[in-house]
Amino acid sequence: MHEMALMDGVLNAVRESARDRNLSKINKIKLVVGKFSMALPDSLQFAFEVLSQEEIFAGAVLEIEERDIVCQCRGCQLQFEIDNTYRFVCPGCESRQVEIISGRELYIDCYEGEEADGTG
Repeated sequence: MHEMALMDGVLNAVRESARDRNLSKINKIKLVVGKFSMALPDSLQFAFEVLSQEEIFAGAVLEIEERDIVCQCRGCQLQFEIDNTYRFVCPGCESRQVEIISGRELYIDCYEGEEADGTG
C-alpha cells in the first residue's frame, strides 16, 4: 500500500511548512488526487487516520478532491474524459494517439492551521 508512504510525505511536508509559518495546529489538509495517479482516496484517508496521531494533527480533517482523467486527441484535438474502462481511444476520430492532460495529479492544494498563540 504505497498510500502510507505518500501520506507520510504529505504529513512531513505540511509539518515542516507549518513550523516555518509558526503554526502549532493543523485543522484541514486538502489534496488533489487524479484518478490516474494510482493513489486510492479511501486508502489515503486510512493512511491519514493512522499516521496523523501527533498533537499538531489532532482533530485535523483530510479533504480529497478527485480529478477525472482527461485526454486530448493528437489528431483532431478533441478533449474527452476517460471512464472506468480506461479505453484511451478518441471518441471523435477513433485515434489511439491521445495525450493525458489531467488525472495524474497528486499534490497538496492547501492546508489550514492555527498559530502557536491560538490565531489562524
